[in-house]
Amino acid sequence: MKIGLLSDTHSYLDDQILRLLSDRDEIWHAGDFGTLAVSDRLQQLAPVRGVYGNIDGPDVRQVHPKVNRFTLNGLEVLMTHIGGYPGKYHPDIRQEILQRPPQLFITGHSHILKIMTDKKLQNLLHINPGAAGKHGFHTTRTMVRFTIEAGLVQELQVIELGKRA
Repeated sequence: MKIGLLSDTHSYLDDQILRLLSDRDEIWHAGDFGTLAVSDRLQQLAPVRGVYGNIDGPDVRQVHPKVNRFTLNGLEVLMTHIGGYPGKYHPDIRQEILQRPPQLFITGHSHILKIMTDKKLQNLLHINPGAAGKHGFHTTRTMVRFTIEAGLVQELQVIELGKRA
């Protein structure tokens, strides 16, 4: 199962992002779509799993939940926009992570690409794909691609999309 993961598009998609997602089986968006049009455009490429972010309005919030927990190809995934990272989980999600740790925890919000494990929680993998959009303080736009096989994240790729400006 080939996954394309992005976050913080803030209403921005370009041909490069669409091309990089065109061969994916699913597209995951960790919040701050900006507009529902972003979700709709991605849905034309592949099924979209997402969560709403702090800038998303009621239209996005009706389609995407605040927290999305699911299992795909044997991998348990927990996604939310504002979630923190290992050792500094956000209070809104901390209890859910500690009581029932997923294998993969995905967040957005910080605009900072971060991939790390939480060794205290059965080697939970945390991925924040950074920001794919042009709004924010980040200097380089990023996204992540990977595959899921037999409950494992494989072929993890960090993709730099260019400068924010």
